[in-house]
Amino acid sequence: MAALAVFGVFAAGCSAGGTGLRDSGPAPGEAAKNPGGPASSPPGQIPGAGAKTPDAVALLRKDPKVDPELKADLKPCAEGQYPVDVSLGHLTGGSVPDVVVNVTTCADAVAIGSFVYRLNGSAYQNVFMVTEPAVYSSIDRDELVVTKQVYEKTDPVATPTAEEVSTYRWTAGSPGRFVRTHWSRTQYSGMPGSAGETFVVPNNPYVPPPRTEEQGGRGAGPVGAGPAEPGAGSASGAVNPAATVPTAPVTAAARTPGRNREKS
Repeated sequence: MAALAVFGVFAAGCSAGGTGLRDSGPAPGEAAKNPGGPASSPPGQIPGAGAKTPDAVALLRKDPKVDPELKADLKPCAEGQYPVDVSLGHLTGGSVPDVVVNVTTCADAVAIGSFVYRLNGSAYQNVFMVTEPAVYSSIDRDELVVTKQVYEKTDPVATPTAEEVSTYRWTAGSPGRFVRTHWSRTQYSGMPGSAGETFVVPNNPYVPPPRTEEQGGRGAGPVGAGPAEPGAGSASGAVNPAATVPTAPVTAAARTPGRNREKS
């Protein structure tokens, strides 16, 4: 599976500002090989949280929306762990924490898919997904933050051209859905005489920002124009088609290296 090697995007998943609980468990049977490990919490339970971590691999394999190729590549890495990062957090207003699953490659930890599951009755339901390289989702309190590293064809893997961050909030209704409320793009040395410019589109994410000005703010409500937000789904399981994300002009100026991934 082709993917761009990315380092900076993974820092968002371990952001100090988020409150989601994370877990990267071993492959089935691996826990039994370490009888000397801590036994203060039952298997699959996050210490102190009272919330059990669902089997992310099983969720992905049973999900009809997940690409068969991704399912086929979902195998334990050399360390015996599946290449998945799992975060728990209250995103959709339910009494049970929602599950954010990021899938990476074994060789170089490149992000290849991000999914959000919500408990609906007795089963988890896919309410958000994005499957493209260099995209990673994280939880910041009650918001879903999706970070994407943007590369030009000649960019080294450690120096992306830009970073785009989209913030989503859950809107209740029938069905409920994630709505993008904020979008920003940081251009690494993309403007003359600048070490990096951040562009923010507060209300209509589908209108490209000015070339030399900065905007700020947060949208108030669903996006009302243009195609649906990338990867946004509904409680009924329907996934909206991906939309074209606005981009700022890119020059051939030198770029600032991306952030290294924090190991969790």
